[in-house]
Amino acid sequence: MPELPEVEVVRRGLERWVAHRTVADAEVLHPRAVRRHVAGADDFTHRLKGHRIGTPRRRGKYLWLPLEDTDQAVLAHLGMSGQLLVQPHQAPPEKHLRIRVRFADDQDTELRFVDQRTFGGLSLHDTTLDGLPDVIAHIARDPLDPLFDDDAFHRALRRKRTTVKRALLDQSLISGVGNIYADEALWRSRIHYDRPTASLTRPRAVELLGHVRDVMNAALSVGGTSFDSLYVNVNGESGYFDRSLDAYGREGLPCRRCGTPMLRRPWMNRSSYFCPRCQRPPRVTS
Repeated sequence: MPELPEVEVVRRGLERWVAHRTVADAEVLHPRAVRRHVAGADDFTHRLKGHRIGTPRRRGKYLWLPLEDTDQAVLAHLGMSGQLLVQPHQAPPEKHLRIRVRFADDQDTELRFVDQRTFGGLSLHDTTLDGLPDVIAHIARDPLDPLFDDDAFHRALRRKRTTVKRALLDQSLISGVGNIYADEALWRSRIHYDRPTASLTRPRAVELLGHVRDVMNAALSVGGTSFDSLYVNVNGESGYFDRSLDAYGREGLPCRRCGTPMLRRPWMNRSSYFCPRCQRPPRVTS
């Protein structure tokens, strides 16, 4: 599933190609693509038509398109394979095209939502005073947000009584971090994924946040991480950060710091990749 860098790459592309354009019409080609819009496909297209798209926004992994003249926004769930593509009108429809949005201007492009596995979708929601879709108002700020509070995050870690990787993936504590960038930041911090959060001092928590930000900014600079053709930006191009990963996906390869073979362990229906020497597991206490 796309994490913060991948979603931000898409947001920037939408800001360039879609912002401040008025919707002429929309077409839903698969009902599952609007299943989170409980009023259905016809209502979704009717309520979108004639409205002007504002500047696309993001919080963590969540992306939405505000409607400038309303208190509503189109929330995009990319899921495992969702793609928001800006394509010429005459471009052949993609095999898994689910939604098409056309605009009332002279530009020869339209917005397409393509989703092979149909886990994602678009939906209209009311927005809060902060401009967030109401269904994601509980999501915490992400570490690249200028208003993210490092001290509050550390205090929350100390209260949470969980392990550090679980905390990094808890979107109510910190948003935008998924499995890939959690493993990368923990490797850079030399912290084992099962270390209790209560054991993290404020300097260690701040150091970890610094590595989270560094790895995300590094991924952003090369368009995010693409392991297959399912994650692409709005022009259909892949990111290249997978070539720079230090931990994720490197089972059996030498640690880039110490040369010890990297390990992979099953973790919460996912995998955790780590160096057994640089990231020693926490001591088990009786």
